[in-house]
Amino acid sequence: MRPSLSRGSAVALLVAGAYFMENLDGTIIVTALPQMARSFHVFALDLNIGVSAYLLTLAALIPASGWMADRFGLRTVFAGAIVVFTAASMLCGLCQTLTAFTLARILQGAGGAMMVPVGRLAVLRTTEKHELINAIATITWPGLAAPLLGPPLGGFIATYASWHWIFFLNVPLGLMALVAALRLLPRGKEPPRPFDGIGFVLTGAACFALVYGLELVSRDQASRGTVAAVLAGTAAVWASAWIHARRQAHPLMDLKAMAIRSYAVTIRGGACYRMAIAAIPFLLPLLFQIGFGLNGFKAGGLVLAVFAGNLAMKPMTTPILRRFSFRATLLVNGCLNAGLIFACALLGPATPVPFIIALLFASGMTRSMQFTALNTLAFAEVPEGWMSGANTVFNMVQQLFNAMGIALGAVALRIAGLLGPAAAPDAAGGAIPLAHFRTAFVIIGAISLFGALDVLGLDPSAGNNVRLRKSG
Repeated sequence: MRPSLSRGSAVALLVAGAYFMENLDGTIIVTALPQMARSFHVFALDLNIGVSAYLLTLAALIPASGWMADRFGLRTVFAGAIVVFTAASMLCGLCQTLTAFTLARILQGAGGAMMVPVGRLAVLRTTEKHELINAIATITWPGLAAPLLGPPLGGFIATYASWHWIFFLNVPLGLMALVAALRLLPRGKEPPRPFDGIGFVLTGAACFALVYGLELVSRDQASRGTVAAVLAGTAAVWASAWIHARRQAHPLMDLKAMAIRSYAVTIRGGACYRMAIAAIPFLLPLLFQIGFGLNGFKAGGLVLAVFAGNLAMKPMTTPILRRFSFRATLLVNGCLNAGLIFACALLGPATPVPFIIALLFASGMTRSMQFTALNTLAFAEVPEGWMSGANTVFNMVQQLFNAMGIALGAVALRIAGLLGPAAAPDAAGGAIPLAHFRTAFVIIGAISLFGALDVLGLDPSAGNNVRLRKSG
């Protein structure tokens, strides 16, 4: 039986809050990297492993989220995940070395891996198709805001307090979310199904190997042979996981929904877009701090312009999707967003601040529109019986390519360094030439454009079942 509208709305808000908390931790440390680097006695670029490890763990463990929710119940898994996430946040704030910090981030990612997928599944199971745009917008927008609020908030805390408080901030948020989860989520369980242990191991190993390979690419000391071997091994494991999933009666990574064109587009092209967008909150604060010489708080403050664009676009996303097809929206808006990323390559210390703010504001608007369209289209034509598997794969790909985006930012800077003049790193994390940032933004923009063009083969009527009917 469906919960009442007020209860359903409360569940959606709870999931949105969890999504906000999870995504906030993906980028809040970016503007604190120089301070954390000094504390751990490493270079700032070395700390991208702490960012990637968190997002990577999310991607590796998400495949088990659907099975866990069915086996133990939505409320039990969701509440337990909040407890693990909050405790791990405390450990992150207490760490004294990069190794300990990375391990704590992995534990934190393990908790986050269950929060959002299980919460999103609860929303999908209680939402009718014609209400999907509003429901997805509710649980998507806070996740868009978090990566943008993270840098200024992290910069403020690191500049005027201590980076440790970045993680202690999760404690009161986690406690409030726990109380809400115990009150709102149902106890019920689904009929048990076998656990695909082989699929879990293969998928998890593939996720770890992929981001580890990108991590090696971003480091100078890694040999080409080592990188090639890791990437080749990753391809082999992914192929094994894909073949295994197609042969299993109850695969952990259920790929049936990939036969639906509208869903497949949000996985393929959407993955490229997510990877490119995830690199931006990593690159922009470093550009403003290392390239422009701003402190962490001022750098994060400029990034707030992207959040303002998200906020301004929010009321317009649903009317636009009601008026224009998903194909037209994703293609035109995606190309606009790629162009704005290319424009970031033009920024320099002498660029007028109003121009920077306007550029980032427009980027935030297109970013918000693209994510809302992708997240809604993904489940628009998926049958109810396939929803759990589609949700698991979607969340895994989303988190995996978010993790790859962080690594991509470092890789793009490394590639730029190979193409341009080298600079000796300083104790704060590296005197990176401005030209390196410009090349990196061109690389990221090209990947974003490639993702947008994937919708060219999409049927213009795709998603009309959620677009043309009024909600309510």
